Amino acid sequence: MEFMQTAALIIILIIIVIIILNNVRVVPQAKAFVIERLGAYNGTWQVGLHFKIPIIDRISNKVSLKENVLDFPPQPVITKDNVTIEIDTVIYYQVTDPKMYTYGVEFPLAAIENLTATTLRNIIGDLELDESLTSREHINARMREVLDEATDPWGVKINRVEVKNITPPRDIQQAMEKQMRAERERREVILRAEGEKTSAILVAEGSKQAQILDAEAKKAAQILDAEANKEKQILEANGEAQAILLVQKATADGIRMLVESNPTEPVLAIKSLESFAKAADGKATKIIIPSNIQGIAGLATSIAELVGTSDNPARAGYRSPKLNDDGTGA
Repeated sequence: MEFMQTAALIIILIIIVIIILNNVRVVPQAKAFVIERLGAYNGTWQVGLHFKIPIIDRISNKVSLKENVLDFPPQPVITKDNVTIEIDTVIYYQVTDPKMYTYGVEFPLAAIENLTATTLRNIIGDLELDESLTSREHINARMREVLDEATDPWGVKINRVEVKNITPPRDIQQAMEKQMRAERERREVILRAEGEKTSAILVAEGSKQAQILDAEAKKAAQILDAEANKEKQILEANGEAQAILLVQKATADGIRMLVESNPTEPVLAIKSLESFAKAADGKATKIIIPSNIQGIAGLATSIAELVGTSDNPARAGYRSPKLNDDGTGA
C-alpha cells in the first residue's frame, strides 16, 4: 500500500515538473511574445524568462522586432499620359507594437502589399512617363510617407521604400533606345567638332609661337652681328691707334736718339731730304719747298760723291772742296 502511494506521488511530481517545464518560456533577443489569458490580451513578453499558467494562458503570436524586407512582384500602373508601365518595389519595415501588429489587421503583410500597389498607382497617375522614369527619389519619398502613415495603426514602421525597376512597354523602350542612340551620336559629333576646333587653335597658336620665336631669333642674330661688327670696328680702331702710337713712339725715339747723338749739319740735311721725299711720295696736292733746298741738294751731292769716292779706289785721292757756312767753296 505504501509502495503504491509512493509511486503515485512520484508520478504526480513528474507530471508537475513536465507541466512546469512546458510552461516556462525564454524570449530571445529581438523577439516579443503576445500572451492571451482566457482568450483576451494579457500582455507582451519581452526578452527574458517567463512562466504562463497552464490551460489559462497561451502564446497568441511570436513577433520579430527586426527590420524586415518585402519584395513585391512588379505592379502594372498607368501614367498620366496613359502609358502602362510595370514598377518593382521593395519595402523595409519594422514592427514597433506587437499587440497592434497582432490585433490591428488580418494578414498584415498582404495588407501592406495591397496598400503599396494602391499608393503606387495614385502617385504614378499624377506623373507622365518621362517624369516617372526620372523621379525615383520623389516616388520613394512619397510612398514611404503614405505607407508609414497608413500602417501606423497596425504597429508597423515603414523605414524605406525603394523602386527597383521601371519597365515601360516594348515599343516605348525601342523609341527610347533610338533617342538615346541619336543623343549619343549628337554628343559624339559635338565632341569631335570641339576636338577639331581645339586642335586647329593649338596648331595656330603653335605656328604663332614659332613665328614669334623665329622673329626673336633673327632679331637676336642681328643684334649679335651688330655687336660683332661694333667689336670688330672697335678692335680695328684700337689696332690702328696702337699702330699710330707705335709709329709715333718710334719716330719720337728716333728723333730723341738723333738729338742725343749730336748730329752734324750733313746728317740733318739728309734727314730733311728723306722727309721731303716721303712728303713728295704722299697724296698731297701741294708741296712747300724750303728756301734752302738748293743748298741742301748741293750738300747731298757732295755727300754722295764722298761716299762714291770711298767706294771707288781710283777716286780715293779726290777731296771735295771745303764749303763755307754760306755754301761757297773755300
